[in-house]
Amino acid sequence: MFNHMVEHRLDEVFQALGHPTRRAMLADLAARERTVGQLGEPFAISFAAASKHVKVLERAGLVERRREGRTHVCRLAPEPIEDAYRWLARYQRFWEERLDALEAELRRADDPS
Repeated sequence: MFNHMVEHRLDEVFQALGHPTRRAMLADLAARERTVGQLGEPFAISFAAASKHVKVLERAGLVERRREGRTHVCRLAPEPIEDAYRWLARYQRFWEERLDALEAELRRADDPS
């Protein structure tokens, strides 16, 4: 069972994952640490816009940022993704059963006999 803090964090995680730019930033961070500027480069967005996306990811706990002089270096924090996966996994059996039933019904409908 998930506690209230994890449930609240899931709201922020799913909100953060709801934007394609942020999902791409996370994919980039899964491979290596990046600066905020590097995270924004593939999207031709301003540093300020990239920073706003990173802040949303940070608020959700998906990214940790550290300073190296004037540079902000980001790294992926996988724990919130793991929490989201566990939450989604609770519904996997439900959907698999429904999809199996749908497949069986479609096969019956296609069977000419």
